[in-house]
Amino acid sequence: MSAPAATGATQQQRPGPVFDQLVGQGDVAQVLAGAAAAARAGGGAMTHAWLFTGPPGSGRSVAARAFAAALQCTDDAVAGCGRCHGCLTVAAGSHSDVQLVATQTLSITTDTARDLVASASRRPQVGAWRVIVVEDADRMVERSANVLLKAIEEPPAGTVWLLCAPSAADLPTTVVSRCRAVTLRVPSPGDVADLLVRRDGVDPAMAAYAARAAQSHVGLAARLARDEGARGRRREVLAMGLALHGVADAVVRAGQLVDVAAEEASASTAERDAAERADLLRSLGAAAAGALPPALRSQVTALEREQKKRATRSKRDVLDRSLVDLASLYRDVLVTQLDAGVDLVNAELAAEIAGMARGTTAETSLRRLDAIGRARRRIGANVNPLLALEAMALELLP
Repeated sequence: MSAPAATGATQQQRPGPVFDQLVGQGDVAQVLAGAAAAARAGGGAMTHAWLFTGPPGSGRSVAARAFAAALQCTDDAVAGCGRCHGCLTVAAGSHSDVQLVATQTLSITTDTARDLVASASRRPQVGAWRVIVVEDADRMVERSANVLLKAIEEPPAGTVWLLCAPSAADLPTTVVSRCRAVTLRVPSPGDVADLLVRRDGVDPAMAAYAARAAQSHVGLAARLARDEGARGRRREVLAMGLALHGVADAVVRAGQLVDVAAEEASASTAERDAAERADLLRSLGAAAAGALPPALRSQVTALEREQKKRATRSKRDVLDRSLVDLASLYRDVLVTQLDAGVDLVNAELAAEIAGMARGTTAETSLRRLDAIGRARRRIGANVNPLLALEAMALELLP
């Protein structure tokens, strides 16, 4: 039987401070605060499986973590005070009864799913609930989802599952039907900019630029606001869209995108990989240099295999982010051609965008957006990134 959607049926409850990080999601915060208050008061049966869906940047995992904190909150006045030991340890990721699962590889394996089932069977130690937050539930292969199905359908009385995915279509219907749905929307750039100023102390002008350039993705906006390197890479991607001059140039620029993604992925994972290897060797009592004893090689090889998967995902994520930036350029050209009367994502390039709009047609802009969408899907389906981007770049030519 399908679980009920999250609606106003839940009792009204003022959202506690832990929900302040939910940008532009007042209705969702109200529902979750009411559910946490009802669970605390014992008023009605607690929903033991929740599915948080919404576009990238909408704050799915933020909402799930805030709800986990509200469930573990010990304040007498409000669920989710943000000050008690329960709220603070959930925010820090150190609460013994809250397990956060955010895969760094391409998929959640069946072994990981079995570990989660075992964890779900244990009673909470210090909090009111054992909460399992799966931030990338859409990365479960079907076998992994089947392993979790029984535990999600009939968890122990003190266990709550919080699954996060872009949409319900990204999970098997058997899992979706057993969860209560919480749907988040993309916040406005103004709301995101306000959060960056209020939470991170970002200059208002920079916050406005970052929120607009990130298309209201809170995490990406924060990164753009803080990291000049990220802003520079974004400018390079947009420059590609502004100046493609023939087949040879298109192929070269596609290769440059792949190289930049590989470099960024390597930079973001190299330090962590080295630390993990050193920790493993230390725990095994092996020297950091020199040949490994045969009995230890399999464990080091397994670690290297996982690190390679993580690097592959990181590279794909960087490429996808670049393609989203590139698509924003042609989106701006299209809305200019259609005189849609909406704000530009890349307002700082208004003159260049106007020139492209005059020199091409709306049909060309749509064709280019379709080409970028195909490249994203191909890379997601494990097509060689260079081949996918070369094919895309050729389709972007005038």
